[in-house]
Amino acid sequence: MTAVLPQSRIDPTWAYEEPSRMRAGVLRLDRNEGLLPSIDALVELAQADPELLRCYPDVSALTALLAARSGVGPDRVLVTAGADEAIDRICRAFLAPGRTLLLPDPSFEMLDQYAALAGGELVRVPWSTDAFPTDEFVRAIDERTAVIAIVSPNNPTGGVATLADVERIAAAAQNALVLLDHAYVEYANDDLTRAVLDIPNVVVARTLSKAWGLAGCRVGYAIGTAEIIAVLRAAGGPYPVAGLSVVLAARQLERGAAELAKHVARVREERGALTQQLASLGLSPRQSQANFVFVEAGARARFCAAGLAALGVLVREFRRPAIAGALRITLPGEPTGFARLTQALDTVLAPEAIVFDLDGVLADVRASQRAAMIATASSYGVTVTMEDIERALRSGDAANDWIVTQRLIAAHGVATDLATVTTRYQSLYLGTDGSPGLRERERAVVSTAMLERLAKRLPLAVVTGRPRDEARWFLEREGLAPLVRAVVCMEDAARKPDPAPVRLALTRLGVRRAWMVGNTPDDIRAATGASVVPLGIVAPGDDLTATAAALTDAGAARVLDQLTDLEELLT
Repeated sequence: MTAVLPQSRIDPTWAYEEPSRMRAGVLRLDRNEGLLPSIDALVELAQADPELLRCYPDVSALTALLAARSGVGPDRVLVTAGADEAIDRICRAFLAPGRTLLLPDPSFEMLDQYAALAGGELVRVPWSTDAFPTDEFVRAIDERTAVIAIVSPNNPTGGVATLADVERIAAAAQNALVLLDHAYVEYANDDLTRAVLDIPNVVVARTLSKAWGLAGCRVGYAIGTAEIIAVLRAAGGPYPVAGLSVVLAARQLERGAAELAKHVARVREERGALTQQLASLGLSPRQSQANFVFVEAGARARFCAAGLAALGVLVREFRRPAIAGALRITLPGEPTGFARLTQALDTVLAPEAIVFDLDGVLADVRASQRAAMIATASSYGVTVTMEDIERALRSGDAANDWIVTQRLIAAHGVATDLATVTTRYQSLYLGTDGSPGLRERERAVVSTAMLERLAKRLPLAVVTGRPRDEARWFLEREGLAPLVRAVVCMEDAARKPDPAPVRLALTRLGVRRAWMVGNTPDDIRAATGASVVPLGIVAPGDDLTATAAALTDAGAARVLDQLTDLEELLT
């Protein structure tokens, strides 16, 4: 008998998807974590009483510490597993079918999920300007309103509500609970916690996950009246926070104030600088009082996020209807990370040059180079197909046709040396005794007019595994040579995927920031290694699906449908 599961109220499409490509050295600016606590905290933890592991956690000391910092009694504080759990308890305790949660739009995504778990309904109030929409909130309050969420600073926009906003809404909602989510308040100009504690229908949720740097410990807390806190305590389990996390939280609160102040000051400095940079790049950043900047990028958002990811910088891209085309960029809070972020943004949105691979990108080489590979293999009695060559190129380390041809021959059990393979290939490709070689069949993939338009905007370079004479021959024959300011060839640097030839091209152009277009994973990896935005394109005649997937897996920020797409990306 097949079990039938009850219909869930949860919408699974909201969830943040972890990036599929993760590698060492990635700068994660997509999750809003705060500063890194001193290593001393872990050293002290290693010397802690082992009873911490055996016994259920005791949060009384931490509760008392948090209460003292807030100027209230311990009965008005509840320690929770992050501010998330405090919000979850509030929804479970005060929401019900037929009752509503009033919240800003956009705002913290988990509010939707916790309301759904409690059976409540959502009433969204648009928050599209810097000022909190207090009038709209007051007008939306009715007899069904059970909880009103004021997230300040707001996630994901960084906007804030004032004390007057909270007081007015609380006064208008005598039969509802006002949740002031202050998760990011350490970064804001004003902390409203103490000012609202005497308002009987307000509860404040805070966390040590952000500015205090303990996201991995999952420690938050709620502050409200003793009656509200008693209800919230009964709405969940008795031991929400692990004992080791309790110890680390107390230690951070007692000794981390100086580190916190430095971190906040650094973040505020970065926030102003990043906001200014984004505006100068033609985007629309919001004024933020959190440790992130929310920026409306429109049609450029997806490419911007993908380009940054290709350079090892992860930011949050939103696709929800209310904020589609927006990014949220966490501030690193330290100079090295911030320099990396700003450099990556400039590279993605304001490149100084475009670098092209030659074969398969500017030149159609099916009837020339690939035909020479097939004919060379045939001279050894080995049958090689175009599909075999494509697979070899997709597998990587395939930037030299002579070496790839030798490998394809060897795969059929025929031993030969590279020098002989190279000689046979070259005689077919270049021709002998006055007979034309297969290279005469090569044709340009791109129009001269399109490259001329690009060259007027940015300097162009070519990075190829061809010998220099062969590269120059093609570019001159097709009339492309005057448009290309730098050509890096086989003789100049190690072959791709080594980034050296790409770096050399940038040096010859005298630039630091560039995009590179290639048709193989080797091209993509070489570009990434040189901190250049890697763009893929499928060579004429190649398997579109398989090649596009290989380029994406290698790290391409985008696989272009055609080279003319570059002009749109540069707009």
